[in-house]
Order: sequence, then C-alpha cells, then structure tokens
Amino acid sequence: QLQLMESGGGSVQAGGSLLLSCATSGYSDSTFCMGWFRQAPWKRREGVAIPSRGGGYTYYPDSVKGRFTVSRDNTKNTLFLQMNSLQPEDTAMYYCAADFQCAGWGEAYFTYWGQGTQVTVSS
Repeated sequence: QLQLMESGGGSVQAGGSLLLSCATSGYSDSTFCMGWFRQAPWKRREGVAIPSRGGGYTYYPDSVKGRFTVSRDNTKNTLFLQMNSLQPEDTAMYYCAADFQCAGWGEAYFTYWGQGTQVTVSS
C-alpha cells in the first residue's frame, strides 16, 4: 500500500516562503504520478501543482503560477513544493496525492492521499 506523508507546513508572514515535502513508502518504484492539492476552510480542494508522468508539463492554477514550483526526487520518491511570495489567500491544508493511472489532473484521479500539512500566512 502506497503511503504519503507531508511535512514542512507552518506559519509565515505574507511575502515569506515555505518548502513542503511529501515522502512516500510502500513502493520502491517511481511509476506513480504525484501532485499537490490544497483546501482552505469552506472551499473545495484544488490542485496547485500537478506534474505529468514524464515531468514535461506541470499544471499550476493562475493563482500560484510564478510563485510555486514543484519538483520530484525519483531516487527517494519524494515530492517537493517550493512556495514563495506567500499571501494570506494561500492559507490552507496542503495535501500530497499519488496515483498509478495518471489519468487526469483533478482530485478524483488520485487514489492515495497524505494527512496534510497546514500552511498559515498572516498579513
């Protein structure tokens, strides 16, 4: 069973940066897709950084383009999310997700989820 664990969340002031990490366990290969999602209070969960299987394309919503960068260490099956110029509207629980089918970008296409790490940005 593939398991995911996020870390790196915390509280920062607007304009600050955070680096989130998502460590995996349960599988030794790197054939699964991974991505980052977030969910703010009273809002639906949304994808914020979802690379394609080969890494040739990454989906970023307009709200984070130019500020968030996703990367993956395939030797350790760890996914990272570098978040810069954070704003209060980035406050949310951030989740890492994975799937072996890599069929799409939305949360419905991801089977495995971490518990999440909280990011709070104050103005």
